Amino acid sequence: MASPRDAARLVAVGFEGRRPNPELHGLLDRGVRSVILFARNAGTPAEVAEMIRGIRSVVADRVLFCIDQEGGATVRLTDGFATPPPMREIGEIGRHAAGDVGRILAEDLRAVGIDLDLAPVVDVDSNPDNPVIGPRSFGPDPDLVSRCATAFITAMQENGVAACAKHFPGHGDTILDSHHDLPVLPHDLERLNMVELPPFRASIAAEVACIMTTHVVFDALDPGVPATLSPTCIEGLLRGELGFQGVVVSDDLEMAAIAELPSIEGDVGEAAVRSVEAGVDLVLCCHRPERQHRVVDSLVEAVETGRIRMSRLEASLTRLDRLFERFVAAPQEE
Repeated sequence: MASPRDAARLVAVGFEGRRPNPELHGLLDRGVRSVILFARNAGTPAEVAEMIRGIRSVVADRVLFCIDQEGGATVRLTDGFATPPPMREIGEIGRHAAGDVGRILAEDLRAVGIDLDLAPVVDVDSNPDNPVIGPRSFGPDPDLVSRCATAFITAMQENGVAACAKHFPGHGDTILDSHHDLPVLPHDLERLNMVELPPFRASIAAEVACIMTTHVVFDALDPGVPATLSPTCIEGLLRGELGFQGVVVSDDLEMAAIAELPSIEGDVGEAAVRSVEAGVDLVLCCHRPERQHRVVDSLVEAVETGRIRMSRLEASLTRLDRLFERFVAAPQEE
């Protein structure tokens, strides 16, 4: 039976430096069980593996480690790790190359103890003015992106690392970067079904472990509401229509598109609660410890007051348990 404290398991946090610090230990003590790594945590493979073992050694439960290791310019680990070319170049070669990249990345990450790669980008590169996707996408053709995504996901997961298709329902046609602004797309449902959604359908058919939401407003789905906060986008479209049963991960809640949203009023804790209400299973809060504690506080309070129903919490915990059982080593296996 879940308890309000279990709400902390719905949070993934980052930390500064190459050694676990008191802030991270405090969050783990509160029940956080997912950690995201960045370049600020990077070193050689031996150093990264030692850091991960050190963190896991102080927690009796499984701890999931994730990272954005896509290839091209979007990599966190470089010293002694493979750095594939941008996915645009991989897409020009074809799905076999995408499968090779998925396997190579998985072998690198699995060897040091990383369980989940927040890749591949399955956004369709449909707008040359997009400031944030571009070469991170396999290309401008939804069929090509679908084929490459399927090969990448299958190879990665067959080699022991969970994959994460992003950024749902699609960030490829924006002219704003959600790290700094809130993009809005006016496309109708016919366009979404033709361009943005096919790679996500293909990823789900390939049994991708996770899908990441985007902080983009889709007027045809939920006017004025970013997908990360939208029950229509997550429970309605992703879970209901597309049938995804895996773990839904939010993009970083500290990004300006969410953190500066007027209805949030700067309260990242409120953003976390609304994300979980919408159907997110794992919220990312990557940088500031005070915000990370605020997210945990807010989720625990929301469960205690009944704003987040216990059944809703248990549904996310069940999906996270399945992910951990498949991809995260038990403590005695370390």
